[in-house]
Amino acid sequence: MAPYKRKTPEEILDSISRLHAGRLKIIIGSVSGSGKTYQMLHEGKLLKRQGIDVVISAVSTMQRADTIEQSLDLERVPSIRWQKDGREQKDLPLTALIERNPEVVLVDGLAHRNRSGARFPTRLEDIRYLMEQGISIITTINVYELAGVAMIIYEKTGLRAEETVPLHTLELADEVRLIDVSPETILNRISEGVLGDQLHPAMSHRGNLGVLREISLRLVAEGVNDSLEKYREEQGLIGPSGAIERILVSAQYHWNGSLYVRRGQQIAKRLNGDLQVVTFIVPNQKLTKDQQVFKRSIQKLVKKVDARFEEILLPHRRKLPSMLVRYATQNNVTRIVMGHSNKNRWQEFMQGSIGNRVLRRTRNVDLFLMADRAEQEGERILPIKAKPKGAEEPFHRLSRTEIEQRIETIRRGTFKVYIGAAPGVGKTYKMLQEGNLLLKKGIDVVIGLLETHGRKETIQQVGELPVFPRARVSYQSTQLEEMDTDAIIERHPEVVLVDELAHTNVPGSRTKKRYEDVLRLLDSGISVITTVNVQHLESLNDSVEQLTGVRVRETVPDAVLKMADEVELIDVTPKMLQERMREGKIYALEKVKQALASFFKIGNLIALRELALREIADDVDERLEAWDRDGSLRGAWSRREVIFVCVDLGPRSERLIRRGFRIAYRLKADWFVHYVHCGTHKTQQEQKRLDALRHLTERLGGKMEVAETNGRRRVHHDLLTRMNEVQTTQLIVGYSRKPLWYRLFKESAVHYLLRNARHMDMLIVADFDPDMGDKMQ
Repeated sequence: MAPYKRKTPEEILDSISRLHAGRLKIIIGSVSGSGKTYQMLHEGKLLKRQGIDVVISAVSTMQRADTIEQSLDLERVPSIRWQKDGREQKDLPLTALIERNPEVVLVDGLAHRNRSGARFPTRLEDIRYLMEQGISIITTINVYELAGVAMIIYEKTGLRAEETVPLHTLELADEVRLIDVSPETILNRISEGVLGDQLHPAMSHRGNLGVLREISLRLVAEGVNDSLEKYREEQGLIGPSGAIERILVSAQYHWNGSLYVRRGQQIAKRLNGDLQVVTFIVPNQKLTKDQQVFKRSIQKLVKKVDARFEEILLPHRRKLPSMLVRYATQNNVTRIVMGHSNKNRWQEFMQGSIGNRVLRRTRNVDLFLMADRAEQEGERILPIKAKPKGAEEPFHRLSRTEIEQRIETIRRGTFKVYIGAAPGVGKTYKMLQEGNLLLKKGIDVVIGLLETHGRKETIQQVGELPVFPRARVSYQSTQLEEMDTDAIIERHPEVVLVDELAHTNVPGSRTKKRYEDVLRLLDSGISVITTVNVQHLESLNDSVEQLTGVRVRETVPDAVLKMADEVELIDVTPKMLQERMREGKIYALEKVKQALASFFKIGNLIALRELALREIADDVDERLEAWDRDGSLRGAWSRREVIFVCVDLGPRSERLIRRGFRIAYRLKADWFVHYVHCGTHKTQQEQKRLDALRHLTERLGGKMEVAETNGRRRVHHDLLTRMNEVQTTQLIVGYSRKPLWYRLFKESAVHYLLRNARHMDMLIVADFDPDMGDKMQ
């Protein structure tokens, strides 16, 4: 709504009624037994400590000891009990709750259907009635109890819920929090008998648990994205946030239009992004019969791949580039997919090229120029089921080397990572909680390194866990402390808890980074449980800077996260996190105001939360592909891809390398980073810069190549020659804007490759321009 527009009487009444209504918080999990009720009761206890009147009703502890313990201090309003098919059911006692009139009611089973003769047929209606009376509700639900995704889940897992609620129910909530649990944790709980004997048989299959988990992560991420876009709209921010990929295909009513849509679908699917298709048409110009056929074909395909389609009137053909860029900016597009130009250098200069003109206008939007290889290779449009990399015949006899490698894998410790969107979400608390549970089971657990930051709740959670003494390291006449990895290896416990995985050790330590210490522990046969924030993943460094304006200095290679046996996300809503901040539970009270005005701004927290949800969903999907390719929600890639990243020694090269890694990882592709140096001599500064780029490439698992040439005119030719030698299918390059006179006399690498590398896809990575202020070009 415009800030100065007068509200209508209806809008005023609606705003007043909202003031009196209770709030709704939904805690969602992928499966029964994920810990939703435990977390709901835990939040209830925290609210009670703050002086808020909280009661519980119709809560099912399933006789789990830790859940019962959480409920002991909370007042219970007895539920109405009845039987259905020999199983006890609990309905909410609406009259008793209205008479008691608490501020908050904790209630399980949002999808529950009430007994015959009840005031309302469903619990959802009960809850809405209580909210109308000014009572707030915290409740729980499993993802397969949401009608909008229930059929997909049934097709993938065979699991069907007895009762469901509409998918839009999540939109009614003021907050939605996900309780993320790995399949391994659920399987362990099943084997220990913690979850009882009433579970559906499908729950015992790791692939099914992975599918449920990924759908939960993506579903909550979609809701977070809606919140982020609403926030950005309120702030007047335009353009992509950086938290989600949004692919725009520009396809005309031509024979290759469907190819572009298919390629866009492949990209969107592998990057887990949204897909939009746009076609520009000249007004008052009737489509030919062929164009009408192509139009129906494209519209049918767009509907099939679940994309969004829009047809836009084009006043003049020369307006197409500017209108395309404006449309992309308004729709928060991150990547435009279109075809290569068929013009030569002088034709492009004299007549103009749509691709070049789009390049000149875009900011923060990548341009993907699709090679037309249909004549040589066919359309290559559908994913196929490929043989997993490294798959072997069942009767293959292992070599001595293979046997030794298997033995090393068996000896290696188990690695679990708790990841969060930001500091203060509760990663360390959860790590200590699990350590205490393992200790009660008789497992030898020690705290190798703990950073409590003075948080009382975290300190209390240490309990009886033994804390290993830290090593003292001398640095510039000062004694500093680090984890004593050597002493821990000598002591050789079964499990070590290690906080803050991305930490950089004191100069002079045996290892530079804490994750290297963790790898030493794992190689010694010691299991490790650790914590990290999503902004510390190396490949997300640029995305985090775009989202928050902060460049994170301490990073962890993505490969470290990928080698973990388990990764669990600790999800906390931005509002909840800011409340913790104001209460001094994250930073000291004197730092709170500054933190809330910078990194902990609500927009940053929403964006980081979405980034974390999507990143872990991607991780789950990668593991699903490793376990069972049929279980993957994205499907396999249809051909062998080779990614080629061109870099110079400029400041954007790290961004190109990280982009190359993320694309190569999702496509299961080989990837190369290539630099061509003019002349044989490199200055000390140039060599230092080159070493830094090589180190980043190798940290991310790529191969850095350095070539030399005597003349600048040969740089472009040598690049293209090497691309063809490695059979490049996708080129990644940055784009520098040059004045018109420069392009007239000198041809840039991008423009040379645009003309001469049309047989390969080309991703031109946009400059991230923080000074743009997200304003539309």
